[in-house]
Amino acid sequence: MTGPHHPSAHGHGMLNKSAAFASIAMAGVLVVLKGWAAWSTGSTAMLGSLADTGLDLISSVATLAGVWVAGMPADDDHRFGHGKAEALSAMFQVVLIALSAAALGIHAAQQVLSGERTSAASDGIMVSVIAIGGTLALLGWQRHVIRRTRSIAISTDHMHYQADLMMNMAVIVALVLDQYAGFRHADPLFGLGIAAWLGRGAWKASQNAIEQLMDREWAEDKKAHFLAVLGRHPELRGVHDLRTRTSGNRDFVQFHVWVDGNMTVTEAHRVMDEIEAKIHAAFPDVEILIHPDPDGHVDEAGIAAEDILPG
Repeated sequence: MTGPHHPSAHGHGMLNKSAAFASIAMAGVLVVLKGWAAWSTGSTAMLGSLADTGLDLISSVATLAGVWVAGMPADDDHRFGHGKAEALSAMFQVVLIALSAAALGIHAAQQVLSGERTSAASDGIMVSVIAIGGTLALLGWQRHVIRRTRSIAISTDHMHYQADLMMNMAVIVALVLDQYAGFRHADPLFGLGIAAWLGRGAWKASQNAIEQLMDREWAEDKKAHFLAVLGRHPELRGVHDLRTRTSGNRDFVQFHVWVDGNMTVTEAHRVMDEIEAKIHAAFPDVEILIHPDPDGHVDEAGIAAEDILPG
């Protein structure tokens, strides 16, 4: 038995698309502003911020593609839906972030060796302040969408813009130290710090995407909550061979249940419907597959054969 496709999935898709379009618009504006600022200041930190924002623009387009495909309903060729498009989009973004971090680190190291200085610090500071204001607004909307949809693609894009916010702040500090405090290596050193921040962000984002692509089981506390919900049904004698996974913003679960072996097919079907109703009340978007067994019957071996229903 499987759970229905809930109307909330459509609303989640619209929210994800709105966040992706907002990211594209913000990144487009910031690329223009930072391009001018990087040219006028010669700052490596600003160049790094420009590179990251340029990649944010490309990544946001990839995010839009990912959430668009993921929002498509299941079809004959994709019976479990298209949710993993989000994880693929996230992995594409991870590659871009890693390449950006490597290129920026190399450029910053070269600037340290050459001893180049920045100029027109006020232009870079002004652009960074504008970028901070716009990025804060975008982050607020993304957080709202992530709370509602749990989208991994939007979450990865959110991580980009968190890094962009930190970089804009770092650019301001670097330019102030370089131009007004006489610390000539401040700019390239901050550039190296930004490169390290980007690399760390790429690593964290890749772990979440890989977990979805590899069908990692739910977290233990989430499974415990799920089993607690199952345990509320009085006619359920046991649960075994529980399997869980997440694809995009959709959860999937399958399991075997023990019921009275003297039940008719009609009675067993009624019990399964009641179990599904209880699960959907607590986990609205989960897709369910239940296999009923007569009490004590086991076809599995090892851990899969053990009863995991809470006492």
